[in-house]
Amino acid sequence: MVQEYQSPVRVYKHPFELIMAAYVRRFPKCPLIPMFVDSEIISESQSDDGCVLVTERRCTIDIEAPRLLKRIAGVDYLYFIQKNSLNCRDRTLHIEVHNETFSNRVIVRERCSYTVHPENESWTCFEQSASLDIKSFFGFESTAEKIAMKQYASSIKKGKEIIEYYLRELEKEGVTYIPRWTSTVDSGTVTWRHQLPPPSAARAIPVNSAKDGLHCKDSSCSAELVTGSPDDKLDADYIRRYLGDLTPLQESCLIRLRQWLQETHKGKIPKDQHVLRFLRARDFNLDKAREFLCQSLTWRRQHQVDFLLDTWKRPQLLQDYYSGGWHHHDKDGRPLYILRLGQMDTKGLVRALGEEALLRQVLSINEEGLRRCEENTRVFGQPISSWTCLVDLDGLNMRHLWRPGIKALLRIIEIVEANYPETLGRLLILRAPRVFPVLWTLVSPLIDENTRKKFLVYAGNDYQGPGGLVDYIDREIIPDFLQGDCMCDIPEGGMVPKFLYRTAEELESEENRLLTDSIYKSASIYKGAPYELLIEITEASSVITWDFDVSKGDVVFNIYHSRRAPQPPRKETHGIASLGAVNPQLIDKSWVLGQDYSMVEKALMCREGESVQGSHITRWPGFYILQWRFLSSAACAASSMPRVDDVLASLQVSSHKCKIMYYTEVLASCDFRGSMTSLESCHSGFSQLSGTTTSSTISR
Repeated sequence: MVQEYQSPVRVYKHPFELIMAAYVRRFPKCPLIPMFVDSEIISESQSDDGCVLVTERRCTIDIEAPRLLKRIAGVDYLYFIQKNSLNCRDRTLHIEVHNETFSNRVIVRERCSYTVHPENESWTCFEQSASLDIKSFFGFESTAEKIAMKQYASSIKKGKEIIEYYLRELEKEGVTYIPRWTSTVDSGTVTWRHQLPPPSAARAIPVNSAKDGLHCKDSSCSAELVTGSPDDKLDADYIRRYLGDLTPLQESCLIRLRQWLQETHKGKIPKDQHVLRFLRARDFNLDKAREFLCQSLTWRRQHQVDFLLDTWKRPQLLQDYYSGGWHHHDKDGRPLYILRLGQMDTKGLVRALGEEALLRQVLSINEEGLRRCEENTRVFGQPISSWTCLVDLDGLNMRHLWRPGIKALLRIIEIVEANYPETLGRLLILRAPRVFPVLWTLVSPLIDENTRKKFLVYAGNDYQGPGGLVDYIDREIIPDFLQGDCMCDIPEGGMVPKFLYRTAEELESEENRLLTDSIYKSASIYKGAPYELLIEITEASSVITWDFDVSKGDVVFNIYHSRRAPQPPRKETHGIASLGAVNPQLIDKSWVLGQDYSMVEKALMCREGESVQGSHITRWPGFYILQWRFLSSAACAASSMPRVDDVLASLQVSSHKCKIMYYTEVLASCDFRGSMTSLESCHSGFSQLSGTTTSSTISR
């Protein structure tokens, strides 16, 4: 298995020339890096004008490994070839490293670059990437991989410290400025001279689009997607300020997952805090976190959760009888949510509102919690990615164990666990009665083990003593109903009047909407049985728009036009009948392409995990057929298109089945303004978030 590493952008607030002076002091050996034993220059060349210098070194590395492993391998040191290309004109240094020892068994590649900061020419940026592929190593492949990754992570940490150390050494020697190279033309020849740089005030690091999510005042931003680009990179200072202290390998996982999302979602990616939560929930296993996140993004998109706070209005009954609300923050700066569960008539709320309304209420609380975390991150100047929940069980009794109510609670927990991981920082359960163990036995199996570790349970008045509530919440904001001095405006709950109860038939008609009622539709594509959608156009210049996600497998997307109305599909009784019954075929087998129907858009290969949006302006009235066809691995191999990393690969049960989730809409030409963001009648979540889309193109 190939191990990869990608660093964030590390910024030195020093000019490039000064950084280079510090960098060269690392050679031929560096006492600050014990494993870096020695190095020797094996070749060096310089351009005629002197601005480009290429240096090749042979570096000796002493890896900390068990003596037995070194004896088996037959080596004491490892040798690497390092090629440095310094361009004084462009002010860049590019470094390429590969292993010389065991090159037929192990492939190590590293690339580093020092460049001028794009927004401040007096600062220098550093980026680093590497890959390790152990093909064979005397039967100790796994051990060698772990040792190599550990050593590399250690050296990454020291990298910036070493540069800063030599910068301080230069300062002690009185070297605080080195003139940069500039060219002048003299008698048709190029000469070089030192020139003082023009004065430039130091400016802050530019805040990219993903970071703007932290500063967004618009009501539409919570955990939803934000615009990004492949050039939109994270720098180390930003990660430390807004995301927290991560190890180098954790930073690499975040950056690589973010890059993958930018490639497959074409700039529409979740906020960095949201991505990091899913990585933490899977212990920074990149593949598992990617699968987990993609499932959640599909769920959010399918049910328009990003717009829940703006579109859903809490019923008055919830405002009166739902005894929960936000209340200041805990001692760590986390938003504090208080739920007086013992005072809440859960049976009455379920009977009067139904399970659906309670689910939306809980989701809105989680969405609001994400916003409050971002706000507190700005207010307290430290990363805050979770909230604290205080649950008061005073009054809890057997009525709360009503079976339909427990069923609703279990469903809500399951959905929250799947889509809001690592959002609960601490759960304080106060005044737990004797019936609490029964409730805990029912709900605990659905709660992630890491989340369960954050639960603190206090029986009776134990929360008032040492190690109780005052250890986590400032005394002045403890609510009055918990013997504190702070007035709390959270509703007291109470019994829901029975005349507000609704009949089972009324509730049944509304239940499970969040799971079934969506503007998106799902479809399966089988090998030999494409999925086809018929759209009848009566007026030329109408606009067909589409928005779909490939959640499993690879597909080919086509659009066809026919002046003939497709005949209703005939029912098959043998062969591949079951697939034909699932996907009725609109294009008859007797039809001839170019005579009976024509292709109006170039076929588009859509890879697993990709999101595709686009539009087509119709030239003629008639019948348009949108077709999603199974893309076989043979077709993939024959294609010259680059393949994006597989997503959700572990979920593929059959190699002959693909799944999509799609939404289509037909607009009159007068309503189309050339941009998906300007289509007022379009309800697609991705359409509202996508960038400019031309009238006859497909974007992904």
